Amino acid sequence: MSAKTRMYEAMFLVSQSEAADLGSIVARIEEILHRSHAEIVAMKKWDERRLAYEIEKQRRGVYFLVYFRAPTTAVAGIERDCNLGERIMRVMILNAEHLSDEEIALQDDRSGLGVEANLRRQEAEKAAAAEAAAPATVAAGASDEGSADASE
Repeated sequence: MSAKTRMYEAMFLVSQSEAADLGSIVARIEEILHRSHAEIVAMKKWDERRLAYEIEKQRRGVYFLVYFRAPTTAVAGIERDCNLGERIMRVMILNAEHLSDEEIALQDDRSGLGVEANLRRQEAEKAAAAEAAAPATVAAGASDEGSADASE
């Protein structure tokens, strides 16, 4: 006997520190859904905002909105996977049968997520390169000062 599939809307809340590695957190959400045999229809970064109250000592969070089609028995497993892991702070899953396919398709921004993930990765690489170069610059400046003092 096969389980009936339905359309669901899920809101995932992730801390800012986890969302800094956007590609990784998107991959984690996709992994959780695919493990439960869900088909992702649309996904987008919904918003980044201050939380009404602290959750796990976090004051800000990033929300991801995902529409997916899954067996009705899979929802409990998705919620359990999110609650057992430490990367996703909260998840809320609602039935989205009332929305049309066109309305859901308008919410899809997976390509934008990919672009933003690449930009964040490049910025992190530049910052790491600048940080690695900074001690060398400081050390070179210190040796220049030492040689200037020696010549006086």
